[in-house]
Amino acid sequence: MPTSPAIVTTIADVRATVAAARARGLSVGFVPTMGALHEGHAALIRAARQGTGFVVVSIFVNPTQFGPSEDFAKYPRTLDADRAVCGEAGAELVFAPDVGEVYPDDSLTTVEVTYLDGVLEGPSRPGHFRGVCTVVLKLLNIVLPDAAYFGQKDAQQARIICQMVRDLNVPVTVRVEPTVRESDGLAMSSRNRYLSAAERAVAPRIYAALHATRDRAMSGEYDVPRLEAALAADLAAIPGVRVEYAQIVDADTLRSSVRLDRPALAVVAVFLGTTRLIDNILLNDE
Repeated sequence: MPTSPAIVTTIADVRATVAAARARGLSVGFVPTMGALHEGHAALIRAARQGTGFVVVSIFVNPTQFGPSEDFAKYPRTLDADRAVCGEAGAELVFAPDVGEVYPDDSLTTVEVTYLDGVLEGPSRPGHFRGVCTVVLKLLNIVLPDAAYFGQKDAQQARIICQMVRDLNVPVTVRVEPTVRESDGLAMSSRNRYLSAAERAVAPRIYAALHATRDRAMSGEYDVPRLEAALAADLAAIPGVRVEYAQIVDADTLRSSVRLDRPALAVVAVFLGTTRLIDNILLNDE
């Protein structure tokens, strides 16, 4: 039965509410978000609902992960609609702090996962993953969940968070859930709303290009440069697309490899008009 989850805005209140849930013997699941929730977020909340007894969702547009040319000021703030999504998906609590609650004026500490942050998204978004890791660690320390849920669409982010949690001995289980897609294959993203009608019509070809790459690999093409060239060509053929990167990387190290002899990801970032979209697909996962 859908509920209307409580909304709290302070660290003290979220900790008190979570402590009360634990006193009732409930395990705690956590889904960190920046709001503008869609079905992808709802799937994470439902996974947390299935796996734990009490679900917390944070809605916080984190300023430290936006670059100077990115859209922090324009990022949609839709708290009422987001609360409804949380309730429909089964969350009990929404933590919606302001910036000052998360980052007091005298904050000096940041968190950085080196090596993994220097590829793919890293070069074009300097400081992005430092902002992500800092806010995620802060939120994990605030909520103290048993399990935290992230989406595979942001594959590099999920890999980095898993590394951070391991390296810093954070007592939480990280669950990475499959990418949720529209019926035509487009990965769900808050940025999809920026696409024009014409751009939205061709956007599914991004996933089609990834899927074709997977098909080539499953058919026995293991030469990475040839696979990358074909992927880049498929993407470049999409009207209005500018390819930022189209790479095949080791799923663990996120570095390129010469041949597919272990799990790998085909990962892409493209501009469709002025909207930047990312996506990925797992190769040779067997």
